[in-house]
Amino acid sequence: MGNIHLPAEWEQQSGVMLVWPHSQSDWAGHLLAVEETYREIVSAISQHEIALVVCFDDAHRKHIGQQLTAVSTIDNLRFAIAPSNDSWVRDTGPITLRSSGGNYTPFEYQLLDFTFNGWGEKHPSTLDNLLTRHLHSDHHFPHCPVRTRPMVLEGGSIESDGQGTLLTTTRCLNNANRNPDLSLRETENRLKNEFGADRVLWLTQGFLLGDDTDGHIDTLARFCPDNTIVYSACTDPSDVHYPSLGNMAVELAAFTTADGQPYRLKPLPIPAAIYNAEGARLPANYANFLVINNAVLVPTYNDPNDKMALQTIAASFPRRTITGIDCRSLLQQLGSLHCATMQFPFGVLQ
Repeated sequence: MGNIHLPAEWEQQSGVMLVWPHSQSDWAGHLLAVEETYREIVSAISQHEIALVVCFDDAHRKHIGQQLTAVSTIDNLRFAIAPSNDSWVRDTGPITLRSSGGNYTPFEYQLLDFTFNGWGEKHPSTLDNLLTRHLHSDHHFPHCPVRTRPMVLEGGSIESDGQGTLLTTTRCLNNANRNPDLSLRETENRLKNEFGADRVLWLTQGFLLGDDTDGHIDTLARFCPDNTIVYSACTDPSDVHYPSLGNMAVELAAFTTADGQPYRLKPLPIPAAIYNAEGARLPANYANFLVINNAVLVPTYNDPNDKMALQTIAASFPRRTITGIDCRSLLQQLGSLHCATMQFPFGVLQ
């Protein structure tokens, strides 16, 4: 791993960043519902750590402040101003590396600012691609240098166990719409170099209808403590996801830890099909949970499988409070809870 590593999400945090939805984005037709969801997310985060809320402009900041007055823990609420195309900060925000000493950097943390191209040039991305630099220039990360990286990469496409292993998918990171000049081997080497990783575990199977990220890992499989992986699973043979998610489970079962032991695998059911107004199925899943200090926030969908998913995640994080948050509004723009947030390790936010 060298002198740097990508922390696991369950390591101690200083806060979580969100980009609040606004009318100059695709959220324009869903603002009332999605703002209610964001109020709930910010309220849950601010009970445990800082919630850094990014606003489009000063007028938007005033509007959001009125939204949050009654629900958030004010001492843990911070605001930033930065224009954005959309609110999926998991993919547009910085990824934090920790230094373990040596000559790599005099700072304990550094922020990697990868190129964001709208998930393979599917959506506008100019403002989102500048988000990290904008926030850094406004001194929101005063003790963390930013390293701008030419590689196209989104935070939702990688998982870290904090011990030198990354989990990802070939469907996303080996896609020609991201880094067409890189082979799979070259992409893996780049990941190891950027994140100080020893290993990269590649899933070739698994997808969710409606997902426009080309298979982000945070919708499919997630690391948990004690060499555990929870993953999206389908038990209905008539469901279109059944073959691919079944094949993904076989791939996960073949993976081993760095010391050669099998992972503890825990399936998460996928919710019953949810459709938008045009009749397209939306990518509802429970793997898109967010780990914060002393708690895990889990997306729910008013579905009978919500209870089982909450229980499975609770068993994987036995010393944390499990909080379900209805994320049906987030699905309208094809994301969920983890997609809408980006955590920072302890010490990054002041």
